[in-house]
Amino acid sequence: MDDFLVFGLSFLFNGGVTLLIVRYIYAPARRDKNYVLMFLTFNTLAFLTTSLLSDVDFSIGLGLSLFAIFTILRFRTDPIPIREMSYLFVMLALPVINAVLIAQEVYASLVIADLAIAVMLLLIEKEWGLRNVSQKSITYERIEWIKPEHYQSLLADLRERTGLDILRCEIGKIDFLHDVAEIKITYTEPQDEVVVVRSTEPSLDYTGLFSTQRLDEN
Repeated sequence: MDDFLVFGLSFLFNGGVTLLIVRYIYAPARRDKNYVLMFLTFNTLAFLTTSLLSDVDFSIGLGLSLFAIFTILRFRTDPIPIREMSYLFVMLALPVINAVLIAQEVYASLVIADLAIAVMLLLIEKEWGLRNVSQKSITYERIEWIKPEHYQSLLADLRERTGLDILRCEIGKIDFLHDVAEIKITYTEPQDEVVVVRSTEPSLDYTGLFSTQRLDEN
């Protein structure tokens, strides 16, 4: 088969699997779509870089190098959420796997590998046996409740005031000067849909600014 045709079909296959994962597994479970562009861009660049290299060993080494680079960036830049970082690793590993298996013409293993990754992500995102949890840091002013003996009371107060199903909390920085403490809470993400609130304020009419009529002179 012509090399150009093989490259085109492999590019479409990798892109199709990536779009299915991002569109139907990642996006429905996460309302924030800011990372979609990063996933698609990194996946495409990794596939092009890996597939255009004829040496399989060098391609695998490049893939591992990409893992190391972005792991370092994870700790040296603004922290990326663990969930998004996991998807980023999947988006980097997927094109390397596809390019190597296509180069070796192991198509059965190619389909099984991609299907296994997609099924694993789907099982996790659908919460079949798992809970989708998140973390956030809050500033807490009732500093007298941060003592270990008041842990259950602290959890109950945080649940009541935030309305979240908080599983646990960790005490971070304590500021006795202002009587506040930084607390990291771990909670189950609510499944309620977001309600869009539309503004009821009347809109301003600017049509008069473009009127050609002139005011009568006194």
